[in-house]
Amino acid sequence: MTVNREHIEMARALHEKHFVSDAHFDLLPLIWDRRQRGETKVMENRYIPAFRQGGVNLIVSSLFVSNEYLPEMALRRALDYIGVLHEEIEESPGLFSLCRSVKEIKEANSAGMVAIMLSFEGVEPIGNDLNLLRIFYELGVRGVGIAWSRRNYAADGCHFEAREEGQRGGITDFGVKLIREAEKLGMYIDVSHLNDEGLSDVLKFYDKPVIASHSNCRNLARSMRNLTDEQILQIAQRGGLMGMNSCSEFVKDAKEKIGAADLADHIEHIYKITGSFEHVCYGFDFCDEFRELSPSPKESPNYDCIKGHARSFELTAELIARGVKEEDIAKIIGGNFLRFLERTIG
Repeated sequence: MTVNREHIEMARALHEKHFVSDAHFDLLPLIWDRRQRGETKVMENRYIPAFRQGGVNLIVSSLFVSNEYLPEMALRRALDYIGVLHEEIEESPGLFSLCRSVKEIKEANSAGMVAIMLSFEGVEPIGNDLNLLRIFYELGVRGVGIAWSRRNYAADGCHFEAREEGQRGGITDFGVKLIREAEKLGMYIDVSHLNDEGLSDVLKFYDKPVIASHSNCRNLARSMRNLTDEQILQIAQRGGLMGMNSCSEFVKDAKEKIGAADLADHIEHIYKITGSFEHVCYGFDFCDEFRELSPSPKESPNYDCIKGHARSFELTAELIARGVKEEDIAKIIGGNFLRFLERTIG
């Protein structure tokens, strides 16, 4: 069924009524970049309005470190990200809060603030020093995305498309220690960007639910960044989650215009595999802004199929049009992720 204005208005209303989360956004790298350009109150001026318009209550910000800072500056850059978050909180008090637990998330929302959580997207900032994991935990990091799409001390990542390379590895001995220390501290494990071997290893060494915070279905889009039907079922059987990624490259193998309807197809596919809507959430990974900030912006076929948090309800409208019940929509847009956090970080 085609989405109409009524579906859009219903989706807006559901985003106001229910808890809404985004399990993956490169928020702090973007804020750091803008502050380097001289901007202040970046959250207040650029992001809070969009979060409000989309009814978003919780954002998980990655601590992604791009290649040019590796290896020497990975630790410094991750600390810079956390530092600018605190600067932004001081500049715009009462609008958003760094949260370390479900209790703090709920308190922030009750106070009318957007909750911000922190997660690694690749553990390059700790190198091979496991002691640093506790330091980042004390600084508020609660998610451990073990790898980005490159190799580090803990694991091999997966490339976005096929590349010429040697033998791939999974989780290293250091990676096993990292997983066990994360579980001991009360951090959750994020398997997005891991290769197939690494995901298999995580499920072997980690007993709690895992999340693929921004990965779609490989059956619908062939990128190795997406998960196979078997992997989706394995994650679901653990009580885990997949966050729907808006990047068109991971949504559909096609050159025509890709939109929210195509991303909704992934939610339906997960439902067909698992028999439930309890294993999916939103993890949009909006990236168009990175191209806008580039010194020489280029047109890219890999655009965001939903244009930012202010329009996040467009995916919800697709679900409404397909007859998904309100109780299931409430799970997908935020309830599932909140329950996942209760079971992992507390």
